[in-house]
This record gives sequence, C-alpha cells and structure tokens, in this order.
Amino acid sequence: MLYLVLALFLLALILGPQVWVRHVMHRHAADRPDLPGTGGELARHLLDRYGLTSVDVEAIATGGDHYDPGARAVRLSPGNHDGRSITAVAVATHEVAHAIQHAQGSRLFALRTRLARLLGTVDRIAMVMLVTLPVVMIVARVPVLGLVQFGAVVALLGLGVVVHLLTLPVEFDASFGKALPILGSDGYLHPDDMPAARGVLRAAALTYVAASLTGLLDFLRILRVIR
Repeated sequence: MLYLVLALFLLALILGPQVWVRHVMHRHAADRPDLPGTGGELARHLLDRYGLTSVDVEAIATGGDHYDPGARAVRLSPGNHDGRSITAVAVATHEVAHAIQHAQGSRLFALRTRLARLLGTVDRIAMVMLVTLPVVMIVARVPVLGLVQFGAVVALLGLGVVVHLLTLPVEFDASFGKALPILGSDGYLHPDDMPAARGVLRAAALTYVAASLTGLLDFLRILRVIR
C-alpha cells in the first residue's frame, strides 16, 4: 500500500503541472467575437509597434507556442494564431514579450537560449546511454559500471527540470513584466478579462517546467521496458 501511495504521489507530482497548464489554457480558449483580433494579428501588431518588423509571425502544427531567436519568429499553434480568445491573445503576447527581451539584449534570455540548445544535446546523450545500458552491463560484466551509467542518465534527465526552474525569471518577466502590462494598461483587453489573462500568462510561464517533468515520466516508461 505504501508503494502504491508513493507511486500515485510521484505521478501526481509529475503530471499535475502539465494537467493544470492544459486546463487553464483550455478554460479560456472559447471564441470571443468581441475581441478586436486573433492571437496572430495581435502578435503582428505588437511586433510592429515595438519596431520588430523583421520578426515573423508563423502558425505551426507541432512544436508548441514559442519564440525562435535563431529564426527571429514568433510561432503559434493554429488555435492561438487564428483563435480569437483570451488564451490566444495572452499566449501571443507572451511570445512577443520574448522577442522584446531578445531585442533588448536581455542577458537572462541569452542564457536561457544557450541552455535550451544544450538541453537538446543532453537529452539525446541521455537516451543513447539509457538504451545502451543493458549492452554495457552484459559486455563489461561489471555491475558498478552499469550503476554509474544509470546514475549519469538520471542526472542528465533531471538537469532539464533544474534548467527550466533556473530560467523561470525569464518566463515570469515575459508574462508579468511585459505581457500583462501591455494587455492591461494599453487597453488590449477589458479589465474584466484581466484575471483570466493573468491565469493564462501564469500557465504560459510554467509550460516548460511542466513539459520537462512530463519528460521524466517518459524516462520511467523507457526504464520499465528495459527492465
């Protein structure tokens, strides 16, 4: 019973943030004909307003909403690019805020970008080490070596969560230092809609942390298959 309780607690800890983020986004994704434009249209307007005319706004089917500093493009999911909802408007403004951070030369944003690129390499290395773990143990016949490799895999995968936690200031600045004031004080949303926008922006700031926790669950699934 104790192991079952611990397993359920771990599952809730890993999946809880992701479920909460999706719930908040879906809750405020209803079409609002009274809003003056779609998320994509607002993103284009804000980029032009802040002099970022060279930054593109694109609709993408996969990859999630994000700002790509290498391509200098704000990329939005179809629902947020073409949608006319609180979620679409808030998410679009959050991603535009990252473009503003980039243009302003934010050191934290630059650090986050470098770490994100590093994490892609780290994840690939971790997966290769995990998949080859049984082979190493069979060939080397040294249990300690297998344990060391397994520990390295756990550390590498856990690094993703740590990195996203360390870069949370970048996400919260995008949501609450830039996007929320733009939507509120500049009159893009009615005051009655601001609490909903705040909730969506909070979820947007925690999206990467929630996704990295879900990655740990994928690791546990792979480990079960190997065993």
